[in-house]
Amino acid sequence: MTFGHHHHHGHHHHDHDHDDHPHEAGPQGLFARYGRFAVAFLIVAAAVLSACLILIGPGQAVVVTRFGNPVAVLTEPGLSWKMPAPVESTIDVDLRLRTTSSGLQDVGTRDGLRILIQAYVAWQVPPEAERVRQFLRAVRNQPDVAAQQLRSFVGSALEITAASFDLANLVNTDPAKVQLSELENRLRERLDEQALKVYGVTIRQVGIERLTLPTETLNATVARMRAERETVAAERQAEGQRAAAEIASNADRDARVLRAKAKQEAAAIDAKSRVEAADIYGQAYNSAPDLYMLLRSLDTLDTVVGANTRLILRTDAAPFRVLVEGPSNAPAAPGASKEPSAAPAATPAPESVPAPSSSASVHGHHGEEAPQ
Repeated sequence: MTFGHHHHHGHHHHDHDHDDHPHEAGPQGLFARYGRFAVAFLIVAAAVLSACLILIGPGQAVVVTRFGNPVAVLTEPGLSWKMPAPVESTIDVDLRLRTTSSGLQDVGTRDGLRILIQAYVAWQVPPEAERVRQFLRAVRNQPDVAAQQLRSFVGSALEITAASFDLANLVNTDPAKVQLSELENRLRERLDEQALKVYGVTIRQVGIERLTLPTETLNATVARMRAERETVAAERQAEGQRAAAEIASNADRDARVLRAKAKQEAAAIDAKSRVEAADIYGQAYNSAPDLYMLLRSLDTLDTVVGANTRLILRTDAAPFRVLVEGPSNAPAAPGASKEPSAAPAATPAPESVPAPSSSASVHGHHGEEAPQ
């Protein structure tokens, strides 16, 4: 009985512990039971939210497709919503600026010469819903395919546009004659229209990277430039010769004028000096006729008779009479008869010398007195 009582007590104690467990662990059991559902719900909600949330970054466009068909184009940076997949999905389109090079293209100029030219194109998908859809339809959102197509466009545009320019407009030592900017503007206009119409992209800039000449074109260009320089040199040489001839002609004309003026002035001075000399001779003769005649006779002898001169003249004729008679006012020698000298009727000219007579002649040398 004691055993049974002990067993009953232990059973009672066991039942007591079993009744107290729900009372003490009720909230914890509820949390353990429903907390897992809450976490699972939050995870599912976050997954659904992430599947429905769209983040649009700068320089990017997002195309929302519903069962493969585009229904919306989002271009503004920020957050947006969509239905979760597989109902709706997104396609990211890069709107950043891209560059494409054409490579060296062999094109012809208007004057029939060939050149090698390379251009680059800066292009971009504009942030417009219609253009983004057009870009997707044209190249299936593959920028490399668009760049390849643009390179072919640039090649054909270069061929057409370069044909409107001469080589001298593209390669020239004079910067004022180079029209590369005009070529770039025409290329941009032509490419922008084609690229926007076909692919939905806009051309932001077109530039010339490289321009060179083939060997035959280079030789022809050098020959043409040499001919141009020779032509310019010939023109300038001709201008210089014309200017030199004009200067020489003007100098000759001025010299002739100066000589004529100098001769005129010299003639006037000579005439004036002759008049003044005649006045002086007249005054000298009037003041001392005998001395004047002596001096003039001596001057005439000095002019006429030289070192090896031989004259046969009358001694009683002027101007040799003074060598025999001497001055007219000198005392006469004994037994010598003096012929009266006739005074001149007018003032003799400085150069006048009486003509010699052939009746009586005397041989003598300059400096010797002829005998009577």
